[in-house]
Amino acid sequence: MTKQHRYCVIMCGGVGSRFWPYSRANKPKQFIDFFGTGTSLLQMSYDRVLPVVPKENIIVVTSHMYAEHVKEQLPDITPEQILLEPARRNTAPCIAWAAYHIYSRDPLASIIVASSDHLITRDSLFVESIENGFNFVETHDALLTLGIKPTRPETGYGYIQIGKAEGTTNGILPVKTFTEKPDKDLAKVFLESGEFYWNSGIFLWSAKSIINAFHTHMPDISALFETLPLSEYSNPDKENAFINSNFASCPSISIDYAVMEQAS
Repeated sequence: MTKQHRYCVIMCGGVGSRFWPYSRANKPKQFIDFFGTGTSLLQMSYDRVLPVVPKENIIVVTSHMYAEHVKEQLPDITPEQILLEPARRNTAPCIAWAAYHIYSRDPLASIIVASSDHLITRDSLFVESIENGFNFVETHDALLTLGIKPTRPETGYGYIQIGKAEGTTNGILPVKTFTEKPDKDLAKVFLESGEFYWNSGIFLWSAKSIINAFHTHMPDISALFETLPLSEYSNPDKENAFINSNFASCPSISIDYAVMEQAS
């Protein structure tokens, strides 16, 4: 499939509470130049996907209170590429909105979902992995999650246990289990087994596959977003009026709990 059908959703609504006092609610960590390079974590996240996703296909989902930060730091994107959440509802509603928004414009769309506050230093390896992932989700009805090979028994991250390869190639494997932040002893067992990866919170799927997954595993969320006719998602006034009236009634739930841990 051509690059024009590839999209990126950057989730940019976090308040960065773990980095307080450096990260404040009015300017959380994703907008800060942590490394003195002149580039914030959000700008690094944006630049990182440009080799694989056209800039006009990058969507940033953020809070109303951060709209000006996003516009200032990403001057190349248009106001239509910024989706403003009226309330914080965790990652599942954010991803569902973005999926319907993109699908209304391009039913053939495939999507990478990433956070705005990740530090990734090996950009070429990241790009290679994402190209591989896009090629897979464009030819398979599947939900793909990126794992990171663990280097220590870290208790602050979630883990993914891999299953046995079933004819899949290029390092793409079935998921056996998801485990939330383990204690130290369990994290050591995970590390020594060689079967577990850190859960990066980076996902790839087609717009159609993730919408179907919401239908199956979180019908409350899909039903809410389908009360707006698909054609009206491409009308910013109607879309924003609908979101401002309805988004806060979504359950506050992560994409991991809502979909990934239940999906086959």
